[in-house]
Amino acid sequence: MSDTNIQLVSTISADNKLTLSLQDIDMPQPGADEVVVRIEAAPLNPSDQAVLFSAADMSTATQSGTEERPVITADVPAQFMPALKTRVGKDTPVGNEGAGTVVAAGSSPAAQALMGKTVAVIGGGTYRQYLSANIQSCLVLKDGTTAKEGASSFVNPLTALAMVETMRAEGHKAIIHAAAASSLGQMLNRICMADGIDLINIVRKEEQETLLRDMGAKYVVNSSKDSFLADLTAAITETGATIAFDPIGGGQLASDILNCMEAAITRDVEEYNVYGSNTFKQVYVYGGLNRGPITLNRNFGFAWGVNGFLLFNTLGKLGTETVMSMRKRVAEEITTTFASRYTHEVSLAEALQLDSIAAYSKQATGEKYLITPQS
Repeated sequence: MSDTNIQLVSTISADNKLTLSLQDIDMPQPGADEVVVRIEAAPLNPSDQAVLFSAADMSTATQSGTEERPVITADVPAQFMPALKTRVGKDTPVGNEGAGTVVAAGSSPAAQALMGKTVAVIGGGTYRQYLSANIQSCLVLKDGTTAKEGASSFVNPLTALAMVETMRAEGHKAIIHAAAASSLGQMLNRICMADGIDLINIVRKEEQETLLRDMGAKYVVNSSKDSFLADLTAAITETGATIAFDPIGGGQLASDILNCMEAAITRDVEEYNVYGSNTFKQVYVYGGLNRGPITLNRNFGFAWGVNGFLLFNTLGKLGTETVMSMRKRVAEEITTTFASRYTHEVSLAEALQLDSIAAYSKQATGEKYLITPQS
């Protein structure tokens, strides 16, 4: 192992400032059921950016420090500070997942069995060079799988699978997914096509329609078209979809989805019911691409729900057996069904360059960044 270990941290100070920097930290020593992973690749997911930038106004960001140790500072609007009080003054490590080689292992047989293996890891703080992780947080990758191929083995794959398993557990038969041309959306399409599940994809650009249809997606509707609501209702009528997953959050998309579900359900109903249909309609919000309030124009009766959807909470509900089956499938199909493609690779220092931040913070379709901490 190296004698040096660098990590990327996000800090919010009491004077309303966000600081992003690189810190020297001690080389980890594994406990009995832990391993030390040399992190070779870690993706920049939207959930990582939420920790990285928090509520800061990144239009105010400035860069200082050196080329090897850049420092980014930005203002945090005062109205957000009360909600961030538990973060004030604390260096918060960034990075939910990554992959690399096990270079040290604890004394337990299970830990020793991972020595030299290429593993994916989840649990936080992966934007560093060396990470100590419990063996339960590690996923052993198939022989021949590289760290870059396995870097995104948890967040997107398990979220997409958790959507499908939630659909099954709650008795729905088809899914609606918004912002569906994302890396996660493409993954969800591959799962649903393989498993014979109808999936309605909501996008907002023609090139995104083309992308998904070229993948084999059957139902793609464009929210920027005048015919959007009619197209969505028609797709729901054909598929019977009564569950949706929305990473946008703000605005009235959740309301539009619920109203279209209700319209599809009641299209052949001749008798008026002031309470609407009895069919339960569910929208899960799992992101905040639009940070504004959710607006509900309630023309969808009383049998409905809008809830948050967080991966770790959902995995707890699904149970150990289901989750282990999900993890096994990810490991087996990480270069096919769950493959992630990266358009840019950056070092820890390059991730803290203003031009890099401006690019990856857009979270644009087809623009996915990978951090390579060893470079």
